[in-house]
Amino acid sequence: MRRDRWSLSWRIWLAETRGWGRNIRFAVNRGLALVLTGYVEGDVIRHTEIFALLRALDLPVSHTVTVLDQMGIFEDDSQPSFERWLAERLEGLAPGIRSEAERWTRVLRDGGPRSLPRREGTVWLYLNRVRPALLEWSNPYDHLREVTRDDVLNYIKTLHGHQRHDQLVALRSLFTWAKRSGLIFRNPTSRIKVGQYEYAVLQPLAPEQVDRSVAAATTPATRLILALAAVHAARVAQIANLMLDDLDIGNRRLTIAGRVRPLDDLTLKLLLDWLEHRRSRWPNTANLHLLINNQTATKTSRASNHWISASMRGQDAILERLRVDRQLEEALTHGPDPLHLAEVFGLDEKTAMRYADSARALLKQGAEQQLR
Repeated sequence: MRRDRWSLSWRIWLAETRGWGRNIRFAVNRGLALVLTGYVEGDVIRHTEIFALLRALDLPVSHTVTVLDQMGIFEDDSQPSFERWLAERLEGLAPGIRSEAERWTRVLRDGGPRSLPRREGTVWLYLNRVRPALLEWSNPYDHLREVTRDDVLNYIKTLHGHQRHDQLVALRSLFTWAKRSGLIFRNPTSRIKVGQYEYAVLQPLAPEQVDRSVAAATTPATRLILALAAVHAARVAQIANLMLDDLDIGNRRLTIAGRVRPLDDLTLKLLLDWLEHRRSRWPNTANLHLLINNQTATKTSRASNHWISASMRGQDAILERLRVDRQLEEALTHGPDPLHLAEVFGLDEKTAMRYADSARALLKQGAEQQLR
């Protein structure tokens, strides 16, 4: 690695392309001075070697790592968050059950010869749902093959409603995989009916609940976030993942999760207000995500789900309820047609039918009340 790559002018160029301010550039230079002390050609600087040092001095780890990575001398040997979470969730299980549950969890995440990989959020849910049962069975047993049908029946007797449904679905996934992999002789969950989970009728938000959330949105970012949830039924993660390229102001279109939506007057105004604020607040940012903040303006990563939803936290009409309310409103206004809902919002069949069923029940209740 030639030393001219480390020159001040090169670092200034990198800082400018990333939109780093004076304070960040100063802190990164301090961090580089520390971690490059004693560096010789051919050395590799590892994450575990510098993380504690930089954190102790309150120096920016991610920005320093960006420079080291650009220089080609960085190796990320940090433990992925999934690995930390997995080790924590498997804690307390009998060794044999722990090993089998770990293999199943990895197959869920990575896929296998006869299974597609699941989303990481789904993997978390499944392991979290089977963990209480596995902890209970880890006292008398060492392996999944020792768990009997009676053990499963006795365990699910203590569960009700969606809790019983969700845990039994996850347990069936685990034992079906174990049987297919030759780890157990028979599946103890076979012929145990999961049953149809009865969802409650979705209820619309009251006008005063929505009004309080609108009053809580006091910045250009939060007003836009609220509109994306309440008008376009966008999920928190979808809002965080929006890019500047998803906007087509000239043709009044916005692409959310791959679906093109027309821009109404309100959302268009809030978008233009936010873009003007974004330009004046962070004129040199290199982050191409639509919504950025003080932390992400100097990076290229998206804002966290926590930051996106923070302004509505504590309100009755949080972003998720606003999203649900928008879809329910569509079903009530245009009729409980699941095909229409699936087309407008990109819903899967079951979800669209749930909204349609709720709208049908609410319309029936309203008609009955008028007759009285």
